[in-house]
Amino acid sequence: MRAIVTVIGKDKSGIIAKVSSVLAANDVNIEDISQTIVSGNFTMIMLCDLEKSRLSLAELNETMRHTGAEAGVSIHVQHEDIFNAMHNV
Repeated sequence: MRAIVTVIGKDKSGIIAKVSSVLAANDVNIEDISQTIVSGNFTMIMLCDLEKSRLSLAELNETMRHTGAEAGVSIHVQHEDIFNAMHNV
């Protein structure tokens, strides 16, 4: 299964390291990544493969939500199909 991970917040050092470290620790592979900073606001979208992860999508979403709270950013994890459906209206 693949999922989309979105990260949004004020830019500061260490965001990518924090997010990617938690994903790697849970055996989530980042297949594609795009990030930018607009007027001091950090945005990142990642396409991730969860096939080898021991966490369910809901568990990963909760883990990443807590990681975002610690890092001062908002992180959401969605199944790739739901993300695509929401953006193909």
